[in-house]
Amino acid sequence: MHEEIRDVLKKAYQIEVDGYTFYSMAADRADKPAVQELFDKLARDELQHKAYLQGVIGSYEDKGVEAFTIQRRDPDLKTFTDTIYTDGFKAQARDADFEMGVLSIGMTLETRAIQYFSNAAKSASEDEVRDFYQFLADWEKEHLDALQKLHTGVREDYWADGGFSPF
Repeated sequence: MHEEIRDVLKKAYQIEVDGYTFYSMAADRADKPAVQELFDKLARDELQHKAYLQGVIGSYEDKGVEAFTIQRRDPDLKTFTDTIYTDGFKAQARDADFEMGVLSIGMTLETRAIQYFSNAAKSASEDEVRDFYQFLADWEKEHLDALQKLHTGVREDYWADGGFSPF
């Protein structure tokens, strides 16, 4: 069981590395300042998650399952979404091919992470571990919900601008 927990923690860390890499590349590739800012904020959030997990991993090696009883921050979707879903982003993402693609891929990454952690939570035998895995799933859901809101807003503007209304 110790090895299974380590594997989940390693995967969690890799998920954050992958997210950071993806959002950083998107920020570098974006040519509109508000779009760059949005993807940069997402990348920085992934860095925070990565640092948090590094602490948990180190603590787990020393304390075992007690490491999972550490202070957690509750995902705050509204605050997070409000910081990335700005009028500037919405206005600059109107020619949305690149932005729609990045948001769609981001949603796929977040969905897979949620599924992974939810499944890990279902199979965990200790309450502390199960709760921690569910916390990680909820954390990823924060990003997914924000990305879905962005995607929906950009898609509606894109369709309206392209004459695809009333979809």
